[in-house]
Amino acid sequence: MRYIINESTNPYFNLALDEFAMRHIDTDEDFFFLWRNAPAVIIGKNQNTVEEINQEFIDKKVVKVARRVSGGGAVYHDLGNLNFTFIINVDDPSKVDYKKYVQPIIDALASMGVTAEASGRNDILIDGLKISGNAQRVSNGRLMHHGTLLFDVNLEDMVQSLNVIPDKYISKGVKSVRSRVTNIKEHLPEGTTIEKFWEALQYYLSNNGQDSEIILSESDIAKIEYEAVNRFGTWDWVYGSSPEFNVSTEKRFTGGSVNVQLAVEEGHIKHIRFLGDYLGVKDVETIEERLQNVRYNREDVEAVLATFDLQLYFGSITEAEILSVIFE
Repeated sequence: MRYIINESTNPYFNLALDEFAMRHIDTDEDFFFLWRNAPAVIIGKNQNTVEEINQEFIDKKVVKVARRVSGGGAVYHDLGNLNFTFIINVDDPSKVDYKKYVQPIIDALASMGVTAEASGRNDILIDGLKISGNAQRVSNGRLMHHGTLLFDVNLEDMVQSLNVIPDKYISKGVKSVRSRVTNIKEHLPEGTTIEKFWEALQYYLSNNGQDSEIILSESDIAKIEYEAVNRFGTWDWVYGSSPEFNVSTEKRFTGGSVNVQLAVEEGHIKHIRFLGDYLGVKDVETIEERLQNVRYNREDVEAVLATFDLQLYFGSITEAEILSVIFE
């Protein structure tokens, strides 16, 4: 199979390349490319971002958050994760079967002495443990099939990045299914690096190195970079494209309890109520009105709260405490 060489580790560029390859690379032949991301959580097209991620951990560890154009659940990537994308010509999208398109990966692993199998709707397993999740998108007679390969991922960071409070959010989005996982490295000869693994997989999928590379032009790369910056890397795409959802949470502090009820649509606060037994002397309705249509983003909400003398509205409850009720 022909291939593209992609050395980018920018998740926004790589997701833009996925879509560009599906829609705009002019060839009648099927092709593939392998790629890696710097630490990132990749959200499925139909998911609610804030429901799927641990924002506090992600901010602390500087993990990027991105949204892909295909469905499925949230996944964690780092440089120990190798991803693959197949671009396949399809006549009838209704007959697309993911197992057909993960078989080359299973065969490639077999060539390295690793026995794997397709399982469920979109997984690849080794000894019953997940090493790969897959998703697909069809457009203009082409299938984009992409998946992860957990080679030597930091599993602790993966768990922490996706560690959310499950009943805090009530959403119309698709929830992730988290499975027990294993790293492929544990099943290969000692000393096998991800670079060697990439080389072996590339060699196998390219017909033992006989098929030719597809070279992206400078114009192609410029278009991909434009989409990476102006679409895939934007707050509106990553967070604003989330399905509408509601937040209901309560915390108790020395100065009393605060209960927040809010509704978010297209990433913006549409309605918010502050309830509780805090001792303010001014009506919080003024703050609630100012927060309407503000992005559901900690920095934006903090900027609004900073314009008020919060002691008049919440007594001794601090701005940091109020923000923790809304976002943590």
